[in-house]
Amino acid sequence: MARYTGPVCRICRREGMKLFLKGERCLGPKCPIVQRQPAKNFPPGQHGQKRTRRPSEYGLQLREKQKIRRMYGIMERQFRRHFEEAERRGGVTGENLLQILEMRLDNVVYRLGFADSRAQARQLVRHGHFTVNGRKTNIPSFIVKPGDVVAVRPQSREREYFKIVAETAGSKQVPEWISRDMASLSGRIINAPTPDQIERPPFNEQLVVEFYSR
Repeated sequence: MARYTGPVCRICRREGMKLFLKGERCLGPKCPIVQRQPAKNFPPGQHGQKRTRRPSEYGLQLREKQKIRRMYGIMERQFRRHFEEAERRGGVTGENLLQILEMRLDNVVYRLGFADSRAQARQLVRHGHFTVNGRKTNIPSFIVKPGDVVAVRPQSREREYFKIVAETAGSKQVPEWISRDMASLSGRIINAPTPDQIERPPFNEQLVVEFYSR
């Protein structure tokens, strides 16, 4: 499966906002979005400064879709499948989409503080370091449900990385829809997240719905 392997900071520059793709770096003064003056905050590339045209309605919808897709680190085909699943559910499609993205296993690992970024969480899941309800699960796109328990495998807790996580992750906040037990390096899904429980940049998910409804 194709994936982006270039510098992730230019993705944030292209979208003009922090997408929190690089862990602690995004929170410090070294973040390029912070370093650059507002007058110089233009997209990357040799033609970045020349893009002064007012975006069309389609362009606005596309950029909003790309922001959400890139923040969660999902390729287009899989993102489209998540959107189709959100449409099949009752209620507001945009809110359903964000809920599905938040309940992906790689995002839950990130929200629990066991990884500094979603890309790192995805790698840890792929390498088989986590279980869901006691069963080893190495599929980052696995959708957890309320009541599920996500935990670090007992064999993995002896690794140096998770020893550091056990000492440091407790200082990281977890969202209201998850409970965390640092003693067992696990977390339980309390409920599906509501829109006000999702910590995220100011996205307009309705534009994504309009993009796919053309």
